[in-house]
Amino acid sequence: MDKFSFDDIDKARKLLGLPDEASLREIKEAYRNKAKKYHPDRYSQEKREVYERKMARVNRAYKVLLRFIEEYKISFKKEDVNKNNPDRDVIRFYKDWLSR
Repeated sequence: MDKFSFDDIDKARKLLGLPDEASLREIKEAYRNKAKKYHPDRYSQEKREVYERKMARVNRAYKVLLRFIEEYKISFKKEDVNKNNPDRDVIRFYKDWLSR
């Protein structure tokens, strides 16, 4: 089990350009975008070393976030599932609006 400090996780999410909260899908998308931008194969030989270092930092940040997520316990309790439903607010709005 890896232990990461808040600073480790915060630096990793900032390096990937993520907000304070992100889904696994958003983390993967941010990583892919950074990988496309910094992959050393996209650059000339003169710039390759610089982008190899940048890509290494991006890879480390991604690994930190994935390891943190792997250790994070997810609740499957009904109230927690309902609370984290992305459609919750839309459903609540329509139920309220239709009940008028």
